Amino acid sequence: MSSELREAADRIHSSSIHLLRRVREVDNAAMGISAARASALSVLVFGGARSLKQLAEAERVTPATMSKLVTALEAEGFLRRYPDLSDARSIRIEATAKGRRVLERGRSRRLDLLESLLGESTGAEIAAVRKAAEVLERALESG
Repeated sequence: MSSELREAADRIHSSSIHLLRRVREVDNAAMGISAARASALSVLVFGGARSLKQLAEAERVTPATMSKLVTALEAEGFLRRYPDLSDARSIRIEATAKGRRVLERGRSRRLDLLESLLGESTGAEIAAVRKAAEVLERALESG
């Protein structure tokens, strides 16, 4: 790995950690649900209904762990379970309107925070951030 590539990776790593900490502060104060529950709910809100197994795989946890998260989210009214019409032995899990609202408000708060952090940036800097985001998105899709 070239030293230039290594330095870029190091800077992305460091700034990502700091950015995630800042975003987490906003989320923890306002969302009222744990990070693990918010993450699972996010998969359903932005990715659509899933089986328990698919949701556990998406979150990289065991089905038993996901079952506990789903039970808690269902009790809070953030999601619902329903029979899978293509497989009578399975259930599907989807976000409720309440769950969508919580996640959409959270996303809006995070975007507000990011906009304020970038608020003093020049047009060229904003273009560079957009380009960097495209590069990272492409790398994540292929890796």
